Amino acid sequence: MKTEYEKMIKGEYYDSLSEEILVHVRRARTLTDRLMEFKYDEEEKSRIIKELFGSTGEKVAVNPPFTCDHGTHIHVGENFFANYDCTIMDACDVRIGKNCLLGPKVSIFSVGHPINAELRNKRLAIAKPVTIGDNVWIGGNAVICPGVTIGSNVVVAAGAVVTGNIPDNVVVGGNPAKIIKQCDFSKD
Repeated sequence: MKTEYEKMIKGEYYDSLSEEILVHVRRARTLTDRLMEFKYDEEEKSRIIKELFGSTGEKVAVNPPFTCDHGTHIHVGENFFANYDCTIMDACDVRIGKNCLLGPKVSIFSVGHPINAELRNKRLAIAKPVTIGDNVWIGGNAVICPGVTIGSNVVVAAGAVVTGNIPDNVVVGGNPAKIIKQCDFSKD
């Protein structure tokens, strides 16, 4: 029989408040609390993020407060930056490429709950991975929903709600986010 953690990783319904899951959540909360203790120490913040995340590039910066579920399912490339008050709910993999910037209060969710109230009342959740390419800038208060893939060289406008996949080389905005324009970044 699969454990709740195994169900979570495999994208099946799982008990989001099981003790097995909460052990991971507590570890993440301890480390994100430590970020606040060192909010003016860039070197120590970087060390904590490298311990918290599953993998990082050499240069990584996060301005606290920062919130995540597990941390270990977050993988970021070189030159990652998250501004104040970002949230990454990483019940499964959240993969972010190199040279990516998250504006203040960006929320990335790899987990959701059933629409069916009976299932939701059983504390069930389901996780779907989020993938973000290289050279992506996500503006403040944007929301990235579970299962979304965002291509490379993308700008997500502030306040956008990304509910579907986004191709390379575009600017998107709105709720739900739609392509505003194609970009040839070689001429920008």
